[in-house]
Amino acid sequence: MENNNLKEVLEVLYCDEYLIVINKPSGLLVHRSPIDKYETHFALQMVRDQIGKYVYPVHRLDKPTSGILLFGLSQEVAQVLSQMFTNGAITKTYVAVTRGHIIESGFIDHPLSQMLDTKEQKLAGITKEAQEAQTQFSRLASVTLPYEVDRYPTTRYSLVKLNPKTGRKHQLRRHLKHISHHIIGDTKHGRGEHNKFFREEFGIHRLLLHAFEVNFFHPILGEELTIQAPFDNDFKRLFDEFGWDKEVFREK
Repeated sequence: MENNNLKEVLEVLYCDEYLIVINKPSGLLVHRSPIDKYETHFALQMVRDQIGKYVYPVHRLDKPTSGILLFGLSQEVAQVLSQMFTNGAITKTYVAVTRGHIIESGFIDHPLSQMLDTKEQKLAGITKEAQEAQTQFSRLASVTLPYEVDRYPTTRYSLVKLNPKTGRKHQLRRHLKHISHHIIGDTKHGRGEHNKFFREEFGIHRLLLHAFEVNFFHPILGEELTIQAPFDNDFKRLFDEFGWDKEVFREK
């Protein structure tokens, strides 16, 4: 589905001569992918055109996920940042709306099999072996709504903070499915009846997963950076609708 919030000018959260951080809207691919070969808009090209410099991708952010996306302004800086992601030197915080009232906090240690994108990967001998995967989570807020979505007279949802300790494909979406707190709007790993409810009742047509914050030491300047990405209008409307305190996400 075409994202009406997609803008030609992307929100820049941080920029210096070494790296740039943007707030990626839901529905935008980072770069060309065999998953969606007919897509014509990509964050990499849009950022390059916007700042007039070539940029180098550092990490992955799924097309339906919004939020913080880093690019290096040189291949060398991008490689250092990528290694920092791999080593856990960059702390990532996501926020999601999930099905049910999740417990106050917990740690998911559940291996995930590798997800293959193309037939070429399979022909190359890449296997679906289980990979170590961990996610820390905590409940920020919850709500009970007087609607019968499943088999109960009311339905429950939670606002959840997620800190992935590893970087597997669709890790947060698959981990939340594993504990039966599927992320709303997830058409691959979620629950269709809840996705339909949010479309019909709230006009939400996107995955409610947002890369909210990163914290790391600048690889060149050495200073500590904490960067936050504002929520889009879909999240803001739900915060108002559910009475969830936006002060939890006060920008620094």
